[in-house]
Amino acid sequence: MKINLSKVASSAILATMLGGIVAPANAANWLMLQGTEPEGSAPRAKVWGFIQPEYTKTDGTKIKAGPWKGEDMILNQMRPDLKSSEGFNMLRARLGVRGTGMPLDSNVNYFLLAEFGNNGITRGDGGSAKVTDASVTLNHLKDFARFRVGTFKTPGSEEGLQAIHVFDYINFTGATNGLLLERFFKYDGSGTFVSPNAGPNTASDSGQVNKPTGPVGAFRDTGIQVFNSFNLSGWDTSYAYMVGNGNGITRGDNDGEMETYAYLSTEKVFGGKGPRRQGFKLFAWNQEGKRNLTLEKGNAVASDDEEKQFDRKRSGYGFTFKKGNYRAAFEAIKADGMIFNGTDGGAVAGTKSKLPAGAAGKFTTNGDVGGDGQLNASFNMEPIGKADGMYLHVGYAITPKLEVDFRYDEYNRMTDVAAKERKFETNTLGVQYFFNKKSRLIINYEQREAEAPNLPADHNANKILDSVDDRLSAQILVIF
Repeated sequence: MKINLSKVASSAILATMLGGIVAPANAANWLMLQGTEPEGSAPRAKVWGFIQPEYTKTDGTKIKAGPWKGEDMILNQMRPDLKSSEGFNMLRARLGVRGTGMPLDSNVNYFLLAEFGNNGITRGDGGSAKVTDASVTLNHLKDFARFRVGTFKTPGSEEGLQAIHVFDYINFTGATNGLLLERFFKYDGSGTFVSPNAGPNTASDSGQVNKPTGPVGAFRDTGIQVFNSFNLSGWDTSYAYMVGNGNGITRGDNDGEMETYAYLSTEKVFGGKGPRRQGFKLFAWNQEGKRNLTLEKGNAVASDDEEKQFDRKRSGYGFTFKKGNYRAAFEAIKADGMIFNGTDGGAVAGTKSKLPAGAAGKFTTNGDVGGDGQLNASFNMEPIGKADGMYLHVGYAITPKLEVDFRYDEYNRMTDVAAKERKFETNTLGVQYFFNKKSRLIINYEQREAEAPNLPADHNANKILDSVDDRLSAQILVIF
């Protein structure tokens, strides 16, 4: 696994110079907080939620090279619509209810949450509210094991498992976004050449771009989980094992293969309770499953496209620390198979190339000469490939109302193919101002760099990656 130790060290030194500086996750037992209710005191129905309006700005730099030179760079556009480099968005607006089955049975807990914001969950298939969580937990054997059934967050990466309303940054790290916030596709995206006169059989021969088939996975799945937490020599130790569909939210199983998730953590608690309690936590996790993907031949012959099944594996380990005014966190992530590989030429999916029609070549359909081809940017999936990444964070609470944050994250994509390898590095400087315990202002400035490390500096790939802008974001979070 590639980790730039000199960059990690320099980031830590810089963070210390800034005043000690907040972990992307607090030391908390997310399995218990999200899956269970307080014994004997939980309400039958507690309504809750939060909203997150935000502002984002980049310089809007255009793509500097390649077939899409002069077009919008996808990494410089606002999520989720990718139509502007600056503006406001209601990123999340979630409303939920949770509680117990009391007075019938306090051992039965439930959790229900819906998303109404403008993000990858609601915009995945045209835009509408989505149920993100709907689960029941059975605690009848709580001395040994608890059982959670339904749709909920999978046991895994700390950045994904934690409650989003206590996340100390606005954007996820590169590795978490690219490797764990799963997008689901029917095609691999290799059918870049399109013919406007071809038939409507596949993404390549219909002139349609390869886009997600629905909402992002949102670190969630539908299945059953066995989990529990117990005191082990003064350490709050937790485990979880889940079997799910491996198909995100709002979808049933589509391949007859089950996803497995394993998780283990142990935490020395220093004080406090809930999502912001203080402690030192160690954790490790593993996820394995399979995905179906249609490989496009790019020749406008629908029968040539082939659906296959590929392995998808993810694993990671790390720690979180919070004590007094200080916070710190580290996580390393490794991936094998089904690597999300961005878009063609860094363009927004659906953007036609600057090349004139015919410059890309011609198709043959059933042996006949087809229409002139043109390049049409699509999302790409590498069914076989490796990737890794990490993040390091330190933080300092200057006052009870003001915190300063610094995070370094690194994402290495397609590390097993030298020509395809891409490296992304981000330094994030953040400030949080707490109006009260349930509302705060978050401001982040992200210094972003990207390169193709095994290609010459003047290669088109590096010229394209040089188009990536720094990003300024501001967000208000209100919990109710």
